[in-house]
Amino acid sequence: MCCKKSNKWMVAQSLLLLGICIGCGTRNTEQQTTPSPDSVHACMQVPSRFGNLSADSINDSSADTSYAGMVFIPAGTFEMGGDNEQAAADEYPKHKVSVSAFYMDATEVTNAQFQQFVNATGYITTAERKPDWNELKKTLPPGTPKPPDSVMVAASLVFKPSAGPVDLNDYSQWWSWVSGADWKHPEGPQSNITGKENFPVVHISWFDAMAYCKWAGKRLPTEAEWEYAARGGLSNNIYPWGNEHVNAGATKTNSWEGKFPYLNENKDGFAKLAPVMRFDCNRYGLFDMAGNVWEWCSDWYDHQYYQTQASAIATNPQGPQKSYDPQEPHTPKRVLRGGSFLCNDAYCSGYRVARRMKSSPDTGLEHTGFRCVKDVKAP
Repeated sequence: MCCKKSNKWMVAQSLLLLGICIGCGTRNTEQQTTPSPDSVHACMQVPSRFGNLSADSINDSSADTSYAGMVFIPAGTFEMGGDNEQAAADEYPKHKVSVSAFYMDATEVTNAQFQQFVNATGYITTAERKPDWNELKKTLPPGTPKPPDSVMVAASLVFKPSAGPVDLNDYSQWWSWVSGADWKHPEGPQSNITGKENFPVVHISWFDAMAYCKWAGKRLPTEAEWEYAARGGLSNNIYPWGNEHVNAGATKTNSWEGKFPYLNENKDGFAKLAPVMRFDCNRYGLFDMAGNVWEWCSDWYDHQYYQTQASAIATNPQGPQKSYDPQEPHTPKRVLRGGSFLCNDAYCSGYRVARRMKSSPDTGLEHTGFRCVKDVKAP
């Protein structure tokens, strides 16, 4: 996630992200192209901006309350956690989990669906709001200086490929803090989503996703539900489709093919986002459970949470009571799953079903979206 540990917080030049250091190490004057042990998470490591937003102003279940567009996921027990040598420490120990039956959206929530929500409620997303320094500083190390006013604007993080090989521990080389970037303008104020109604909505914070779920009469999946559904009934396989490598055989998902972050060979046909349902579904009928966009889960993130679940079969686990990420101990994090169009084995193998990601709940990026689940109605 960051480079070698240090008490010095660096300024991330290209992000400026609120003018605050997002890494926690000192720069090495020699360029490195190999990420440090936890740097695979770095694409999501950004500081909190707003503190605790809420969806209280959103009315419940004003949208379609049926199971239209959803897939039934049968109850079952599975082994949750890392499946191969790529697994990170927070994916262990592998442990048994039992989940009840539920319904899950067949696809990520699309621009068209999110537009319906905004039209009905007038909701304004996190990326469209000016950051509040009084809230922001609560989740940063004591003494962090206030950012300049020039970056305290409504903005979000947009991917910008580098010109060549870069230090993979320095994600300021490919993320830019862009004023005016939001779900309607995914690459900045000059972009739009015209003709992309069937693309996944992005620049979505956890709070935005929660507000949509409340309006739709749904909820975010737990981390356990998400992984169980992504596995599609396959036992201890690496990917939603099985164990064949992501780049072997037919194209399986929207990911980064080539040398990250400067050369994307686009073998899957997409340099960035792809429309939903573009690639084959898994055995449960779920699309894009690997790649395209990261998807929010309901759980808090704790890097040692799995260790608390190892002694017995956990039934419908809801995640830890609070968050703790040793890389950013002052910033509470929520879990994301599934990888994105930026994932590559050299940097972030997020398309693995066991890969865990984490971010502050008020963070949105160009590769962050969500899908919803719904409980089975009692007879």
